[in-house]
Amino acid sequence: MKKLINIIAMTVFIMLMSCSEDFINLEPTDTVGVKNLYLTDSDFNDAVNGCYSGLAEAYITWWWYGDLRGDDSYDELVKGHSDFDLFSLDVNDGTVSTSWRNWYIVVSRVNEVLAKIEEKDVANKDGYIGEAKFIRALAYFNLVRIFGDVPMITDPVTSTEAYSIPREPLGNIYNTVIIPDLLAAEKTLPVTYSGSLVGKATKGAAKSLLAEVYLTLKDFTKAETKLQELTVAPFSYALLDNYNDLFYYDQGEHHSEYIFDIEYITGGLDLGNPWINQFSPKDPPTLAFYGLTTGDGQNNAPFGLRDIFPAGDMRLYMTFANGFTDSDGVYHQLMPNSNDVQTYTRKYIFVTQSSAYDSGANWKVYRYADVLLMYAEALNENNKPEQALPYLNMVHERAGLTPIAGGLSQTAMRDSIALERRLELSFEGKRWFDLVRTGKALETMAPTGMKDYMTIWPVPQNQIDLYNNMDIFWQNPGYN
Repeated sequence: MKKLINIIAMTVFIMLMSCSEDFINLEPTDTVGVKNLYLTDSDFNDAVNGCYSGLAEAYITWWWYGDLRGDDSYDELVKGHSDFDLFSLDVNDGTVSTSWRNWYIVVSRVNEVLAKIEEKDVANKDGYIGEAKFIRALAYFNLVRIFGDVPMITDPVTSTEAYSIPREPLGNIYNTVIIPDLLAAEKTLPVTYSGSLVGKATKGAAKSLLAEVYLTLKDFTKAETKLQELTVAPFSYALLDNYNDLFYYDQGEHHSEYIFDIEYITGGLDLGNPWINQFSPKDPPTLAFYGLTTGDGQNNAPFGLRDIFPAGDMRLYMTFANGFTDSDGVYHQLMPNSNDVQTYTRKYIFVTQSSAYDSGANWKVYRYADVLLMYAEALNENNKPEQALPYLNMVHERAGLTPIAGGLSQTAMRDSIALERRLELSFEGKRWFDLVRTGKALETMAPTGMKDYMTIWPVPQNQIDLYNNMDIFWQNPGYN
């Protein structure tokens, strides 16, 4: 089975655990309904699946943060998303407010599971704890990368209690929650799953996330160790032979390169995502060619991105398009006009959907190419450019390119790895956070309007209003 979620059980769980407009307001934990959720192994399986479903909701707009904010995506029509693209974000932005709420819904669900499971004796207790801690670590990692200091909540709380919890320095969140949760998760999670469980967080997923955390904190020694572990037994990750096969979703998404995805399923149950239609142009011939009924022309690929691809790089086809070639070999180019765009990406277009805005394409959080490039980066930052080269070349050569020659300096290798990540991972939510992590965001994005304080977003004004206490909950500098 492609997906991990028992849809009926998950839907019931979400109904019972849904949050109000407050960022952390759980259903009362002493109600009969919620108490009865946490009795059996099956109950905790459903509860953990509810945490995964929270991730699926939160990641719907992840491309706004990871792609649109950077230089490899832009809002060509200057509609709806231009505040992200042009660094003109308002403190009352609805998407930012929704993201804050969605990430804390995930945290709330995990905290509830962890609190309840401590007092129970269920068959897969360690596994559920590992999954829950991985999910919480991922949620907090994304929260601090978006907002900086945020409230650190690790136990179930009411909304009243939540609004007395101050913003915590992000270093404390890394050291108190994110890293300990991932160290615990990698010990208890399995290397692989089988059958309907495929898609859950694994030991490799925990190590991959922990490695990126270490890279973000510039602890390159620990990052190198963690990434090296992913290249040897018991792990058997391998690059697919053909890069394009990563994006033909109906061929299967849990292949040798897969490490962790956000799982979606089409079928009219509100468990899919809208990207196939959001990212497709409005051009009727193009829509007809791909079998689509509608397109929004969002998440556009700039021509500058196209121009950095080397000749023969097979990744260009999926990454950048400004037309299509029909079955007769005739090329149809998108033409600029007031209602449509000139470019789009094909990375989310090759998938079956039951209806418009209901795609089953997964969001790739970690795949092996990403791990190999992070490993090359860690090795190079530890002054081992020659040891980094083979891992860089594994990704480079898979794209149909000749190997990069040895003898690069650490600086030249650093630049080569950054370029390879850009070519390999465009439109997968990586670029902006790579720019910030490597200190390149301001020099890259200043021409678009970025100021030095804009490495993080404003916290939602509605949260500041609800706290009503600037001593413990303040606006990020520059957004006042």
